[in-house]
Amino acid sequence: MQPAPPRHPHERTLLATIFVLNAIEFLQAGMIAFGAGPIMGGIGATPEEFTIVTAVYAVVAIAAISKQRWLVERMGWRLFIQVSAALFVAGAAVCASSGSFPQFLLGRAVMGMGGAAFMTSARLMINLMPPSPRRFLGIKVFASALAIGNALAPWFASIAVAQDSWPAIFVLLSVLASLAALLAGFCLPSDPAPDAQRTEAHPLQLVVMLGGALLSLYALQRATYDFYADALPLVLAILTGSAALLYFARHQYEHASPLLVLNRLFKPRYLAGLGLFTLCYVVLGANNTMLPVLMQRALGFPWEVIGQVQATGLMAALPAFWIMATILPKFPSPKKFYVAGFASLAACGILLARLSGEAGLWTHVAPAIAAYGVFIILVMATTAIQTFVDLQRDELAFAHGQQLKNMLSQFGLAAGTAGAALSLQWRTSEHVAVLARQFGSSGAAFSEAVDQLGGQFAASHGAQSAQMAVATLAQQLNQQAAMLSALDYFGFLAVFAVAAGLLMAVQRVLR
Repeated sequence: MQPAPPRHPHERTLLATIFVLNAIEFLQAGMIAFGAGPIMGGIGATPEEFTIVTAVYAVVAIAAISKQRWLVERMGWRLFIQVSAALFVAGAAVCASSGSFPQFLLGRAVMGMGGAAFMTSARLMINLMPPSPRRFLGIKVFASALAIGNALAPWFASIAVAQDSWPAIFVLLSVLASLAALLAGFCLPSDPAPDAQRTEAHPLQLVVMLGGALLSLYALQRATYDFYADALPLVLAILTGSAALLYFARHQYEHASPLLVLNRLFKPRYLAGLGLFTLCYVVLGANNTMLPVLMQRALGFPWEVIGQVQATGLMAALPAFWIMATILPKFPSPKKFYVAGFASLAACGILLARLSGEAGLWTHVAPAIAAYGVFIILVMATTAIQTFVDLQRDELAFAHGQQLKNMLSQFGLAAGTAGAALSLQWRTSEHVAVLARQFGSSGAAFSEAVDQLGGQFAASHGAQSAQMAVATLAQQLNQQAAMLSALDYFGFLAVFAVAAGLLMAVQRVLR
């Protein structure tokens, strides 16, 4: 009889900590993205000001993730998680009580300082388990938290928004972070690393990196509002920020004792996985923008129903992962999962690109979102396993590789959000122009529609009935333009997914 594989003395508590930390990451990102409109109304912020919140949070997140290993070496795992959770709770409390934009901005910055490294920490905690097949159980818990957190985020946010209580989003996050801190006290080691094993701080290079990140992310976010009017300043900001980031990367690559050991990460498998991860986050950012546009602005459904549909659809990721986890030990080749994942994304795009104005959420949209959820878990979970194969025996490179991957995720989300918003602006303006020409104010169809609607409004609005009729027609025109723009986006998504699936079928790096 073979001896039982070694186990962590507090394995169940450790797994619970991993689950809660990773779930917080996807819950907070999904809930705040879903509830952005009501939050802006509550704090009196314009969309442009909310752009600043997004950019500042991302920059603070990148700083926190880049220093995660450095801090753990000096504080120990237990204190690091507890202090991070305390900062996250403090920031959430500031956000929940916010009545103004500056207060909310401060709260999100503090939340980023504490919570940005939760996902990185959760993944690295799996390596606290003794080397054995039981580490795969940690991977299962980690991926399950991703699927469940990503699915429940729109549902929880829709409940809070429907009850006109958006601060409840931050109350829930505070409770979960407090639970993570409590669990960490029972299962995580408290000893800091020996002085000889600690990485250097590189404060000046960190400032250069953060300056480049701020310029690039702010320009990406602002592009969603000002690109066509101020394209040159935005492009210059992105180029300057990118140059600063490239300088930081070169310095770290050549330094003997860097903050991030980039020279040990330049392996074909890791770089290919890093690019695929970033691409997945671009899709996440773009779809998080376009799905509410389709369901709320184009189809006209209320927030609460949208949240239920989106959560139900995304929950398909969980059974998809458990099926994958069953197949993986016997048939580990990743290509089948990549092809199936991108095929699911293509199915999502095709289903949504064929919608009409009479489409039902449960019968037409929910199956497409379920296919999207399958894509998320199959491609991202497979990439998580494949990317770090060559780094498994290099503990420092593995940790820094995780940090770099999660730093780039912030750029991917921002790029996806900006790209989707720019696409929406461009296609909406094109469709509005076409619809206006077809249904112009001098046409007989327009006059007939105004007279018909005016008659309906006459009893309740009297002399204002004609103005109400024109306003109603303008709203219908904008809704139709939003519908056509969303269909254009999802049609492009289907084409992209097919091309990506074919590329993953023939590539020879991640295999």
